[in-house]
Amino acid sequence: MATTTSPDEEDPMRRRALLLRAAGLSVTTPVLHRVDEALAVLPGPPAAPTTANLLAHFRRARTLFDAGGHSRFFAELPGLLALAHAQAENAGREAESYVRLAACYDLATEALSKVGHYSAARITADRSNTFSELSGSPLAAASSARAFSIVLRHEGRGATARQVTLNAAARVEATGLPGPSEAAVYAQMLCTCAYTAAQADDRDRALEMINDAERVVARLGPPADRQPAFTVTAATVALYKVGVLWSLGDAGTAVHTGSAIDPRQLPTAERRGRLHTDMARAWWQWGRPEQTAHALLAAHREAPAEVRDRPTIRGIVSALAARHPRTDGVRELVAAVRGVPQRP
Repeated sequence: MATTTSPDEEDPMRRRALLLRAAGLSVTTPVLHRVDEALAVLPGPPAAPTTANLLAHFRRARTLFDAGGHSRFFAELPGLLALAHAQAENAGREAESYVRLAACYDLATEALSKVGHYSAARITADRSNTFSELSGSPLAAASSARAFSIVLRHEGRGATARQVTLNAAARVEATGLPGPSEAAVYAQMLCTCAYTAAQADDRDRALEMINDAERVVARLGPPADRQPAFTVTAATVALYKVGVLWSLGDAGTAVHTGSAIDPRQLPTAERRGRLHTDMARAWWQWGRPEQTAHALLAAHREAPAEVRDRPTIRGIVSALAARHPRTDGVRELVAAVRGVPQRP
């Protein structure tokens, strides 16, 4: 019997691009499987369930995430969640213990969504919502809504994500924004709402909200003078604006806006890497493969996991490898993502 050959099998460049999708991932399947198991049955806590120990473990996990250390982050996540639950029990399930528990699940949701493990992210987002509601804190609820909206967008439920974030923003606004923490969280929620609206192609609402976020942040003092749940600055709002603009299909303005951001003003390697990947998305949307490749190389230098572990960004790398293999920067980018050392 004669057999047929698919176009991908006939095209070596496309075949290499498909192989690239599975190469170079920093987070392995066994690591994520252990997270899945912990969501079903928590392990024992790795330390005494005190507030001090929980905060120390949370700060370490946050530092790993901010630095793009995804593999180590997920290796430590089961222990962090177990410790957060044990601390809440030890504290008699007081409101603040629920705030801390929700924060741990928020961080888990953001990280799981980033690497494309959406089924687990849905579980952690649901748990965060539950615990933030039990805490009674509108700031904790806003943080949970932000993480939940990420999951909803990836599920193709943009309208629901938009409503979730709008409701959370309204609850924060209803506090009267008595201090810088509330104002900073409100600005962050406006950014999230703007991006969600842009993803839903609601141009007017997206631009209105990102402009409102700029005005709120302009009234805030330096981050060192406040301790918000989110660290929001003019630079981080501008970064969101880049995402809003390319989501609305305005690639040229997105590139112009992103080019004016000094990466040194962004607080973490994860955020600096995100700037470069958002610039790459805008360049790619604009049909500029060379600039796309160089933006992704900049992201990889800043935070390799931002390129290696995010499915959408790996998809752009694969498309570059398939369609523009001889474009300047593409060969170097493919080698970097696959973890292949370059010859001098």
